[in-house]
Amino acid sequence: MLKENEKKAGVTEAMSIDYRNTYRTLEKTLSRIERSVETLKTIAGILEAVVGGPGPSMGITGARLYKHDPENHQYELIARHGQSGEVETGFRISCDYTPVRRAIEEGLVILEEGDPGFDSTIEARVGVRRFAAIVLGSNNQYLIGFTIGRELDLAQAVYLLATIRHIINLKLELGEREHDLQEARRIQLSLLPEKPPDFHGYDFAARSIPAEEVGGDLYDFIRLSPTCLGVAIADSSGHGLPAALMARDVITGLRCVLDIQYKLTRAVERVNRVVARSALASRFITLFYCEFESSGTMVYCNAGHPPVLLFNGREIRRLDLGGLVLGPRPEATYERGFESFPPGSVLLLYTDGIIEAENEEEEQFGIERLEALLRDAHDMPAVGIVGRIYEEVDRFSPIPRRDDQTVVVVRRPLQ
Repeated sequence: MLKENEKKAGVTEAMSIDYRNTYRTLEKTLSRIERSVETLKTIAGILEAVVGGPGPSMGITGARLYKHDPENHQYELIARHGQSGEVETGFRISCDYTPVRRAIEEGLVILEEGDPGFDSTIEARVGVRRFAAIVLGSNNQYLIGFTIGRELDLAQAVYLLATIRHIINLKLELGEREHDLQEARRIQLSLLPEKPPDFHGYDFAARSIPAEEVGGDLYDFIRLSPTCLGVAIADSSGHGLPAALMARDVITGLRCVLDIQYKLTRAVERVNRVVARSALASRFITLFYCEFESSGTMVYCNAGHPPVLLFNGREIRRLDLGGLVLGPRPEATYERGFESFPPGSVLLLYTDGIIEAENEEEEQFGIERLEALLRDAHDMPAVGIVGRIYEEVDRFSPIPRRDDQTVVVVRRPLQ
């Protein structure tokens, strides 16, 4: 450790650290670093930002990043910035080297030439006479060695290093969560149809916008036969990752039971039992599922979903025949409804994030506005109707989305 007489001198001669400002400066610097998919690149970017930014004013003139090699019980040098001697990447240090061992045990260590455990031969290669080391990540995957260019009061130095360690670990933890969410988002998007189906002249369009990185809304087009097409929309309670997982399970479950020739209501009942017995049984999910025949007939089941709107060329009907939301009662049974879908008809499926969107006065968009919009836009192409709905909802509710919003339009153009 720092020699006793130099510690005393350090108290008066060393830089005086403004703790709050130091934290804010480091936090601001690190917030600019974009997280890479590769953790090592993220940490290397952080070190470069610290050494090239506020580091010198804090006494840090260089930094070296090592990655743990558990098989060989060593740390391997991956990247270096600033004053780090002539050592090249690939340089290795044993985990039994006293500063490394202490950093692992204590989280951080500060040593200088003459202190017990300081190996001048090793440190000469990296060009340091005074350094600090911290370990990062779960299982101490990474080690950072800092070159300290001038005297620091021991208490201040410990605070500085602990602050850097805390902020970098926080950055890594948030980065890992971001990566998990991005993966969940990628999986969720893979479940959405890549493009509208080609089905006997029908016109399809859909859009889904989550309130967070991932959402609890999903829709699907399911080809059942050359003359029959299924359309589904689901909305899990809440939003975010748990809701997304629930919606994913319902859509994939629906695909599976339809693939083994279950009839419409039997398929919904089967999915309901799966949801009710899942680990997420405290949640529920709404589902609207319908099947179109090429001839222009439609059968549907509404499991607690907001009423789907059917414009049949003359009037708008709210389709709500079916049963309970999926989840609360495994023994629930469901009904099916039958409708005609002649040329000129439009079916509008949506989630409650659309009709419950609020303006600044906390007034909801409401189903009546949606019906009026459908009457006005029913002769537009399906993609135009979807776009118009989002334009009107965004105009009505300019505040950030509080819930996921999904719209699916099925239109049978006039011949």
